[in-house]
Amino acid sequence: MAVSVTILVLIIALHLIAFVFAVGAERRRSEAKVVPDEYDDQTFCHYTTDASTVYGLSAVALLLLSHTVLNGVTRCLCCGKGLVSGCSATSAVISFILSWISFLAAEACLLAGSARNAYHTKYRGYFVNHDLSCATLRKGVFAAGAALTLLSMLTAILYYWAHSKADTGFWEKHHNEGLGLATQHHHQGPDSDKA
Repeated sequence: MAVSVTILVLIIALHLIAFVFAVGAERRRSEAKVVPDEYDDQTFCHYTTDASTVYGLSAVALLLLSHTVLNGVTRCLCCGKGLVSGCSATSAVISFILSWISFLAAEACLLAGSARNAYHTKYRGYFVNHDLSCATLRKGVFAAGAALTLLSMLTAILYYWAHSKADTGFWEKHHNEGLGLATQHHHQGPDSDKA
């Protein structure tokens, strides 16, 4: 199997768009401030926009789609006709494992960040009690997901390239075996026509 430019561009584009969404999620994560209630002497948490949850979940979906395309094309390294042993096959196996690790880590960061960002505490406090805590997402969770998305893209490209290189050897190794037998059968010499 040769490297398909279309598949490569699709994988890179999906990863880069997921990266942009993850960075957008980091920049737009919810913030909270303690606000006094206008009707009584209690305070409550007022949260800003919830856009980063949507951005984070969009990044999760795009990353999942990209990984599905990659593993569908390469048949997940286990359902194909096999790889030619050698340096390319070893690189394919190592990059396959690294691509899964970076993919799962990026998905975990983005999903955890989206879930935590969507969670808003409903605690109320009194004016005299200033220890009201408004739960928000820690800074850097979506940024870690964005960095892991780029790492996932690099390992996915390496895996696809190494798999394509190791996969093409099957045909090149065995395509002359049938021709050799057929050529020997037709070149038996002029004496074979007399018999």
